[in-house]
Amino acid sequence: MKALLPALAAATVLAWGCGRGRDGDVTVAGSTSVQPFVELIAEEYMREHPDVSVIVQGGGSTAGVQAVREGAATIGMVSRSLNEQEKDLKPVTIARDGIALIVHPSNGLRGVTKEQARDMFTGQVRDFAQVGGKAGLVRVVTREEGSGTRGAFAELIMEGATITDEAIVQDSNGSMREVIAHDPAAIGYISLGLVDASVRALSIDGVAATRENVKSGVYPLRRPFLFVLKGEPPAIAQAFIDFTLSAKAQQLLEEEGLIAVE
Repeated sequence: MKALLPALAAATVLAWGCGRGRDGDVTVAGSTSVQPFVELIAEEYMREHPDVSVIVQGGGSTAGVQAVREGAATIGMVSRSLNEQEKDLKPVTIARDGIALIVHPSNGLRGVTKEQARDMFTGQVRDFAQVGGKAGLVRVVTREEGSGTRGAFAELIMEGATITDEAIVQDSNGSMREVIAHDPAAIGYISLGLVDASVRALSIDGVAATRENVKSGVYPLRRPFLFVLKGEPPAIAQAFIDFTLSAKAQQLLEEEGLIAVE
């Protein structure tokens, strides 16, 4: 990932408590997986529209849904499909992404099945030798409750099973990647678009975690990146949404490892 995780601070204002802000503000809040990509788009949008401030804040997918419902944000960011309790909101797919199961680069493991991944995250498998790797402790790292990445991982891998209480909990893709990059015993999961040389993505059921495989549909851990809205957005917010879906912005997202919407 091309240095997105450090906030594009000067260009993108981060302010959870600002609500809808001034008439010239668009407040976007939610998924920390979607956040760095929207920051990139917001930077470009504000360069072209200097009279508009796009305020981007993380907090997680569930927090993004809540922020939109309560009027604290005009646009929510969600990195999973909406559940039945959220169908009152309008989803707009802005890109598609894969979830990568990642380990330290020194880990000898190259791939697992979905069942093996599930067994590691439940704590049933505690040694990498049990799933074809070198002997060594499996240290599970997971995202916090309310995370869209965790929700998608639970749906696609856990299938109703519970992640072990012994798992180390991290509150963002960046912190997850950082922990695993410095711990040869760790295994976790992050947005495929955020995988870099500091970690290694495992294949799932024999399919490599690549953008091409996500795009073709053969990679099993796929999810949407959504904007969510409560009713019709103000014109200023709709203009930012339209820009996000434009060929220019979609090309930016493609360059950063996501799959553009058709």
